[in-house]
Amino acid sequence: MKQAGKFYGIGVGPGDPELMTLKAVRKIRECEIIVLPISDRELTEPMLLEQNGKENKALRYLEGCTAYQIAVQTVSELKEKQILFLPMPMIKDKEKLRKIHARGAGVIEQLLEKGWNLAFLTLGDPTVYSTCMYIEQMIEQDGYQVETVSGIPSFCAAAARLNQPLGEQEEQIHILPGSYEAGEGLQLSGTKILMKTGKKMGQIKEFLQGSSQDICLVENCGMDDERIVRSVEEISEDAGYYSLLIVKDRKR
Repeated sequence: MKQAGKFYGIGVGPGDPELMTLKAVRKIRECEIIVLPISDRELTEPMLLEQNGKENKALRYLEGCTAYQIAVQTVSELKEKQILFLPMPMIKDKEKLRKIHARGAGVIEQLLEKGWNLAFLTLGDPTVYSTCMYIEQMIEQDGYQVETVSGIPSFCAAAARLNQPLGEQEEQIHILPGSYEAGEGLQLSGTKILMKTGKKMGQIKEFLQGSSQDICLVENCGMDDERIVRSVEEISEDAGYYSLLIVKDRKR
């Protein structure tokens, strides 16, 4: 009986291809199938592309997948691999999402049964607000081998770009999902990191107006269109999805 393959959840880092880990690069090269989460309304069912680049629709999915575009700059072999596109709509309905994740996990398990190893590519680190972990946990519960390959998280890369520490001495660090209600979290002491703040930027700006805290926004960290803003007034309300806000208590 053929041994089942292994599933890898791989973080490709925040945006700069040079920040991919050696292990991430090696595992991507070793895996036969690459799994990509796609938030495109036209993709409603998992789709396996055996020779990528043959269909216009598939090309659009690849161009729109940031994790793939980062990784392919370092791992050119990606262009020759089979790709499994998984529909991952940006919705908050937990029951609908659970069914979508379960459907994706089921397709992955069918491929694992054939002895293939699969690499799910995700931005930053898989353990920080990533759909990858929902899939991975389902697969592991069903008895398959899984492994999480850590990547540099966006907030660490953003702090490095700003040349500033996230936490010093007794300072607390709070990581908040900016796309949800973050007002209460912004009142916490220490450093507040708001991830993927794009859609709620207007609300967040209003909350921070007149604040005595130090505020920096890094948009598309490590990518060609990276943008850094250091005041609330300069932050655009239509900031992109990959916008990260660092709010620090001002030193006395």
